[in-house]
Amino acid sequence: MDNVIFHIDVNSAFLSWEAVYRLHHLGGKLDLREIPSAVCGDTEKRHGIILAKSIPAKKYNIKTGEAVWEALRKCPDLTMVPPNYNLYQKSSEAFLLLLKQYSPMVEQYSIDEAFVDMTGTDSLFGTPEEAAEDMKERIYRELGFTVNIGVSNNKILAKMASDFKKPYRVHTLWKHEIQTKMWPLSVSELFFVGRATFSKLHNLGIKTIGELAQTDPAILKNHFGKHGEVIWSFANGIDFSAVEPVPPPNKGYGNSTTISFDVTDSNTAKLVLLSLAETLSARLREDGVKIGVVSVGIKNYNFEYLGHQKTLSAPTNITKEIFEASCQIFDEMWDKVPIRHLGIHTSRVTSESNRQLNIFDTTDYEKLERLDKAIDEIRKRFGSDSIKRASFVQTRSIDHMSGGISREKRTVNYNNEIIM
Repeated sequence: MDNVIFHIDVNSAFLSWEAVYRLHHLGGKLDLREIPSAVCGDTEKRHGIILAKSIPAKKYNIKTGEAVWEALRKCPDLTMVPPNYNLYQKSSEAFLLLLKQYSPMVEQYSIDEAFVDMTGTDSLFGTPEEAAEDMKERIYRELGFTVNIGVSNNKILAKMASDFKKPYRVHTLWKHEIQTKMWPLSVSELFFVGRATFSKLHNLGIKTIGELAQTDPAILKNHFGKHGEVIWSFANGIDFSAVEPVPPPNKGYGNSTTISFDVTDSNTAKLVLLSLAETLSARLREDGVKIGVVSVGIKNYNFEYLGHQKTLSAPTNITKEIFEASCQIFDEMWDKVPIRHLGIHTSRVTSESNRQLNIFDTTDYEKLERLDKAIDEIRKRFGSDSIKRASFVQTRSIDHMSGGISREKRTVNYNNEIIM
């Protein structure tokens, strides 16, 4: 029996979810999906980039990730709304719950994308094309937003198919359709081909996916290493990865934040690092894991990046240890140039809980672990702001638990919004 894999991609997800909520829950009359509009961050807090845009906005060449001021220069009448990640998370959960009514084999690929293994479901839902149409219509009828669904024999081809003409379409890309549907496309359309790879391929005279597919793999490996073999396989529709309902364990945990002002002193920078260590270590403890390597990343006001790492003497998830390691790394590498963005990243994840004793180390790690656990419990019960370190009490410019989805993006006070 041939595999049947669906890739479901929500059309302009954040914008769509925002539009549906405003129409059906807030009594709005204007559908953001039908006008040039965008969900974007707060420019005053230097999060001012386009997070999602409507299809009409694409006609102005507005791109996800570009600065708001660039988008407004292209389209002065662009309607902009703030992000509400709590809403988007709930919308994503409802989306995934519906998909699981078709198959237990659902892999969440991102907040707005999923793979579904539909192999052997013909007797329940009809042909793959009929099942995909039914799924598409149900999502729109029950949840209010549209999706594209790619149908194929494996994940890479299903994902490629879902990126064909949008919105609200079902596209097949069976193996026998590769040459007619995929090979004529620009090589830039292939999954895993970024700007740098595209530029190199173009310099080699490889402009279409078909030309890439017919290139000697040895030549690609010579120019791109292992990545050359991967993109050659994808160009030929080769992918053996399975749909994984249970996500694999994290290989690393990270947390970063763009600061609303340029940081010019070490004390303020370390306060930001402490706020990042708070949220990162809480995630480690929640997942029951520890990390053995800590790295710190600095982006200065010129957008130049510095990074350095440190291997710890023992794996940990203690906030104090991660913070102190981050401060040591920071002191060793900061060149005094004003800082715009700070991040802490970790690796060498383990579930081992043993710590080798050192007679010269008098730190009571057991006490620190109990303290962190107590703080976690208080925050779970009464909210993240119910307890904070004294060093944050005198400042409002730095959130005591920074990183990830910033506070202003987690929810929106729609009473302050003009709902059209």
